[in-house]
Amino acid sequence: MARVRVRTTWRRPETPVVAAALLALLAAGEVLLRADGDVRLPLALSLALGSTAPVALGGPPALSALIATAAGMLALAPFHVLTAAGLAGVVGCLYRAGRHGPRVPAALLPLPFVAYAISAPGGSDAPARFHAVLVAACAAAAAGTGLARRARETALAHSATERAIADTLLEHAARGERARIARELHDVVAHHISMIAVQAETARLTTPGLPDAGAQRLLAIGDTARAALTEMRRLLGVLREDAGGAARPERRPQPGLEQLGELVDEARDASSATTRLIVEGRVRPLGPGVELTAYRIVQEALTNARRHAPGAAVDVELHYADDALRLRVRDNGPSGGDMNGAGHGLLGMRERAAMVGGSLRAGPARRGGFLIEATLPAGEDP
Repeated sequence: MARVRVRTTWRRPETPVVAAALLALLAAGEVLLRADGDVRLPLALSLALGSTAPVALGGPPALSALIATAAGMLALAPFHVLTAAGLAGVVGCLYRAGRHGPRVPAALLPLPFVAYAISAPGGSDAPARFHAVLVAACAAAAAGTGLARRARETALAHSATERAIADTLLEHAARGERARIARELHDVVAHHISMIAVQAETARLTTPGLPDAGAQRLLAIGDTARAALTEMRRLLGVLREDAGGAARPERRPQPGLEQLGELVDEARDASSATTRLIVEGRVRPLGPGVELTAYRIVQEALTNARRHAPGAAVDVELHYADDALRLRVRDNGPSGGDMNGAGHGLLGMRERAAMVGGSLRAGPARRGGFLIEATLPAGEDP
């Protein structure tokens, strides 16, 4: 946490200016302490400012490093007035040039300090030589550290790019495999399931003298095959949508109350029983979530009626009130049986009604059969 805080503080716009001002004050103080009446005091102060002020420059890093290096080199070689704060300014500018500036200037700028350290006098002037070697080592280390950090960040960026490309290729391969699976399911499995449904319906309608129990079983086989085909088509849609590209299925809007007529016609054709749609009140568009919920409730109720009361007549009633849509689905088959409210279909209908702020009740009707009643809000979706 402290490391992150330090990095954030250093990246503030005012930080370089504050650092340069502080280094300039320290350098000026060191020059004044070492001056002792030296006539070169104005020159020493100018060179101290020249080696520290570039820290605050926001221009190209190589330019700041060049100014600081020139001032530091002049203060070191001819006049021997390079301060510790001035050295810190030169080191900071060289590091910034190595980190963010062109590589060649960042690598060449420390060379004057290295050359001076090599040619510095030895013998009795050992402190001056040591000072020159120290400055050269600091300058070279600063530039080298900046260049090394940049190389590391570049390598990390390249690795991240390579990983992204590899992930993209893997995802593309996975989509291609999903598209292939979708084609296989559609060409083989879906075709055979469709044939099962057609043959079961054909056998039920064309076999002479077929007992009622046999007809009901064939009807159940056809319904099960059609339900499996519907689920498989939904699965194929998911697979092809994930596959993308040309395999993406054609999109259609979610069904609503306008499609109830088609749903009732399909139920009537599938069961050859009387199925009526009764609408009362002023018909008006409702929220898309409410209309979808009403459609799914009717769809599930008709499926349950075909499954548990085959051949029974079914009435679907819609009553548009001012504040609600009242929905009733009633069949005249035998009451009781499996339709006791514990099935997954009824639970799903109750959950759908609750999601839009409505309610649903299901149970045996008073005059026989099974009744599903739902009350859905007629306003906007919650």
